Amino acid sequence: MMRTRPLKVALLGCGVVGSEVARIMTTHADDLAARIGAPVELAGVAVRRPSKVREGIPQELVTTDATALVKRGDIDVVVEVIGGIEPARSLITAAFEHGASVVSANKALLAQDGAALHAAADQHGKDLYYEAAVAGAIPLIRPLRESLAGDKVNRVLGIVNGTTNFILDKMDSTGAGYQEALDEATALGYAEADPTADVEGFDAAAKAAILAGIAFHTRVRLDDVYREGMTEVTAADFASAKNMGCTIKLLAICERAEDGRSVTARVHPAMIPLTHPLASVRGAYNAVFVESDASGQLMFYGPGAGGAPTASAVLGDLVAVCRNRLSGTTGPGESAYAALPVEGMGEVVTRYHISLDVADKPGVLAQVATVFAEHGVSIDTVRQQGKDGEASLVVVTHRASDAALGGTVEALRKLDTVRGVASIMRVEGE
Repeated sequence: MMRTRPLKVALLGCGVVGSEVARIMTTHADDLAARIGAPVELAGVAVRRPSKVREGIPQELVTTDATALVKRGDIDVVVEVIGGIEPARSLITAAFEHGASVVSANKALLAQDGAALHAAADQHGKDLYYEAAVAGAIPLIRPLRESLAGDKVNRVLGIVNGTTNFILDKMDSTGAGYQEALDEATALGYAEADPTADVEGFDAAAKAAILAGIAFHTRVRLDDVYREGMTEVTAADFASAKNMGCTIKLLAICERAEDGRSVTARVHPAMIPLTHPLASVRGAYNAVFVESDASGQLMFYGPGAGGAPTASAVLGDLVAVCRNRLSGTTGPGESAYAALPVEGMGEVVTRYHISLDVADKPGVLAQVATVFAEHGVSIDTVRQQGKDGEASLVVVTHRASDAALGGTVEALRKLDTVRGVASIMRVEGE
């Protein structure tokens, strides 16, 4: 039997995502009510510019006083899609204190202060859901938090930023340089006017922190995630990747150590074999590859950004939270019981592709190989090309730690025969 009194929802933010949330709540009101067991009512919308016309939203619902809205006391669920750290953090905390559960898409805040927000939700017996914070419409948070709760996740490897994937895919498929591909992404609306958060890996790093925390039942903050952007990736790097049967993606990688006693989280460009499922992810799409003990390998794929896809994830959380509200329960909160240490990048073990500019004369390869051997880094393959006294030397290693590779490169730079290190890129997915 359906309850007639509606559940009241406060919407914080009415931009691209927020306006889609409001639209879906209105156009699918009957379906949402049937799925939840009670009607849902948009009780207020907090915005910065109240004079802007917002189709489908009655002007009397619009307010600039977000704090007063979340403190009303009759609000059942607060949907936060304003982003950033403040005032979002204060508003979410106030919502819990005044009796509301929260649905958020705020990856930056959750990566920085997720533990405190979960503690506040738990203290007040309320829900904190955030499926939309990672990978847009792709169901990922809930499968990791609930469907795989009985399994042991060992690795999460994914493309979690559509802007960077579009740029790298364009460079791969057309031979375009980085700036040319970025300009096209901007013209098509995939890249912001200031793309720093995307191309320097900040956006992906926040998502990696959230994924690692859930996957490994350990608190992982944004500061724990190694981050390296993709602005230095060149057409020459793609040519080298193709010679190896690879392509290049900006990856978020969360791993449990082989002995199970620690975890790492990192974001950086990497070569991956064309045979790997992530290599075929094109355009602005996202995909995440999960490896666990019992279920093996799972892949989640779909649109990772945009108003409608992100709103879809928000509405999914809204339905779940409203159901919990009706039944007087809450869903799963933070699971950080494992409390594993988060190791730095120096402990990460992977393969490397190193391109060196060297003198074209006898003995160079032997000198370079000696340096690798002295630092305990085993060489898999070497390719050398030379002309007019100059040469390039491409070395692909077996698996080595980042610290060992760093020492190797430092020693290589000191060789008289090495003119410079043209590029270093990790090789993943094997």
